[in-house]
Amino acid sequence: FADLVLETWDLQCERNGREHRTAEMGPRQLVVRRGQPFTITLHFSGRGYEEGVDKLAFNVETGPCPIETSGTKSHFAVTDFPEESGWSAVVQQQDGRSLSVSLCSPASACVGRYSLTLETSTGYQGASCHIGDFVLLFNAWHPEDAVFLRDEDERCEYVLSQQGLIYQGACDYITSTPWNFGQFEDDILSICLKLLDTNPKFLRDQNRDCSRRNDPVYIGRVVSAMVTVQTVGLHGAGAVQTRGWANLGLHGAGAVQTRGWANPGLGKPGAGQTWGSMGQEPCKAGPPVPGPRLTLPCLSAVMRCLGIPSRVVTNYNSAHDTNGNLVIDRYLSETGEAVRHSKDTIWNFHCWVESWMARPDLAPGYDGWQALDPTPQEKSEGVFCCGPAPVRAIKEGDLQLKYDIPFVFAEVNADVVYWVVQRDGSQKKSTHSSVVGKNISTKSVGRDSREDITHTYKYPEGSEKEREVFGKAEHEKSSLGEADEGLRLKIKLLEGANNGCDFDVFAVVNNTTEAERVCRLMLCARTASYNGTVGPQCGMKDLLNVTLPPRAEKSVPLRILYEKYGESLTQDNIIKVVALLTEYQTGDVVVAIRDVYIQNPEIKIRILGEPMQKRKLVAEISLVNPLAAPLNNCVFVVEGAGLTDGQQIKELEEPVAPHAEAKFRLDFVPRQAGLRKLMVDFESNKLTGVKGYRNVIIAPQPK
Repeated sequence: FADLVLETWDLQCERNGREHRTAEMGPRQLVVRRGQPFTITLHFSGRGYEEGVDKLAFNVETGPCPIETSGTKSHFAVTDFPEESGWSAVVQQQDGRSLSVSLCSPASACVGRYSLTLETSTGYQGASCHIGDFVLLFNAWHPEDAVFLRDEDERCEYVLSQQGLIYQGACDYITSTPWNFGQFEDDILSICLKLLDTNPKFLRDQNRDCSRRNDPVYIGRVVSAMVTVQTVGLHGAGAVQTRGWANLGLHGAGAVQTRGWANPGLGKPGAGQTWGSMGQEPCKAGPPVPGPRLTLPCLSAVMRCLGIPSRVVTNYNSAHDTNGNLVIDRYLSETGEAVRHSKDTIWNFHCWVESWMARPDLAPGYDGWQALDPTPQEKSEGVFCCGPAPVRAIKEGDLQLKYDIPFVFAEVNADVVYWVVQRDGSQKKSTHSSVVGKNISTKSVGRDSREDITHTYKYPEGSEKEREVFGKAEHEKSSLGEADEGLRLKIKLLEGANNGCDFDVFAVVNNTTEAERVCRLMLCARTASYNGTVGPQCGMKDLLNVTLPPRAEKSVPLRILYEKYGESLTQDNIIKVVALLTEYQTGDVVVAIRDVYIQNPEIKIRILGEPMQKRKLVAEISLVNPLAAPLNNCVFVVEGAGLTDGQQIKELEEPVAPHAEAKFRLDFVPRQAGLRKLMVDFESNKLTGVKGYRNVIIAPQPK
């Protein structure tokens, strides 16, 4: 027999992409999921493959120093049956000189970019040929993969969906922001792999790092730390300036932040200006500024891109407890202003990522959702990262388990106690103790609605099981029980607060005793950011003589004027209202705090034409200026994974007059079929961060 000579080959990127649900990553590269067979075709010259005469074998290698014992290299021959525990190759079909071979990795293989080499031999003669590279991902569809997720709808939502909703606003007024994770956009996979190859653990020991890339727990920890490092520069902390993430669909619809790091209308870098143009020195900056704007979708996108099911969750009234006593002490002056800086903080909301994975490193019972926080304010094992922390361990108070459970436990369980500092320096503890960890939210599977997952993090407030968990966590929650002084204080909002309008908030005071009470009531409103930072005062009322008859209720309004809050309103659209009620006879103080969310105008989106793949569509986009002043420097930013070619930026040439409509039309050609989100962001000098979206079902192109 003449030697078997390989002439050409076909990695069948398109077919394998469809079968492995990676087609959206592009038809020009082979991307497959571990544990699932993929097919390649070999074409030989002269003669075809003869079983029993010719021997075929493959080499796969990943990383700079592949070693068989580390799981980063494997040599395997073509056999009749697939190998269960290792790499395997099986002849699938032969047609003359063409041979189809089915290759399969173990479900526990290391993920990453592999080189693939074919070895042919006939008798004593042999040859070797490098036939290409491929990328191996985690596989949520394989029952033996550590990230296996049983429900198909959940796999579609948490691995394949490129769009989602992130919940923001305030505990009493939850808002959703459309977000484009864009994990299948051009170059994102290469960036994610580059992220792994520049992490400090890889730089210290390349072999050990690559050998551990079979473990989603390890990957989650590495990615959390790296995303923290790579986005810190965007918050001005002096770290690496990651121009790449800015325009790669890793943040919200045109999350151009005129008051943040980017300016719409100045143009944004394309996908080519990513890691290639970034400095890659290790980041030595301090902790990143917390917040979901870039790090969260970035982390979720990287995890989904690598095949690990992930979702963004939002915790309202989120605590950051620096000393571990599960108590957040806040100090207020008699006029409600914060005095005495405390390292302990409470944020209106804080977001993190949950990823689904097995935890074989822990006792049984902790598989499932794991919390990963890419914006921690504390170091974990010397690095700014947090997690993966099993959500089940947080709920049960198992603080000793890996990783960083006490930090997340405090975020959802700490108590907040307000101390009012008197003029003479003495402190009066408020009879009000606010509870953190409210309305923990994530996007529902397959629907644009909110799913409340608070019950996965904590038992019902005041239940016996909750007390048991706190006992296990070595903290006596009941020691903070509120004293009942017979006075109740709440802040109410009767109707929505719209941007550009004046509105009223009400302090509602109840006297639940049989005696008359004489009090001082102080109401103060300030603009605020999601992390609790407050701006200038925009409303104030100080009533020195409020008389409350027995069993009486009194409602006191505070008018908040747009002319007072408009200039200092942040893009979080929050006004923090503080009420202090001081009873003269006893000196008792009651505190009430409420975050009022200022509603932006609606962006209206009309789709004109029949939505079909590769056929032109027109979007008509409009917004009414709600202010009594013109809007200048107006910019619309439109994007949608599979719909638009990156971000489409429309700068309006003329100002938008008071109460006038801004409108424009955008032509686009959908590239991919299925349910898609067209997301719009509007920015201007006086109205920022206005977001809207529309779901569009794109019919497949007729064949």
